[in-house]
Amino acid sequence: MTQRTVTHASFTLERRYKATPARVYRALSDPATKQKWFTPPEAWNKDVHAMDFRIGGIETSVGGPVGGAVHSFKAIYQDIVPDERIVYTYDMHLDDTRISVSLATFELVPDGDHTLLKLTEMGAYLDGFEDGNAIRKEGTAILLDNLGRFLDREGAN
Repeated sequence: MTQRTVTHASFTLERRYKATPARVYRALSDPATKQKWFTPPEAWNKDVHAMDFRIGGIETSVGGPVGGAVHSFKAIYQDIVPDERIVYTYDMHLDDTRISVSLATFELVPDGDHTLLKLTEMGAYLDGFEDGNAIRKEGTAILLDNLGRFLDREGAN
């Protein structure tokens, strides 16, 4: 019998972008725009991505390293306040094994001619994936840095 475990953990990441909250929100919420920065590592196969951005809508992303496990992300949007807040719940799978269930909240706060993005994530890491929070924090930080580079290229408005 497989031993079942759960480890609860959370993290918060903050970034300050030289862009309006509306611009940052658009980069998070518009499917075509999000595909320009929400990209897998170079060593991975091309991601399959779909996004229905509305309360109750689902976003999926499936991909993984060549020859490695398939990583599957499935989110459900729980709360959306345009230009201010996005909240979703999601689960992650490696191949057919669910490794975590999480709640993520993006807050966008005007800060002069910048936007302060605050992301808080709370996760339940399942059945031996105890180090999942550190791995998730690292991967999310990379994605937020990708978002910053995209916003720098595309301009503030």
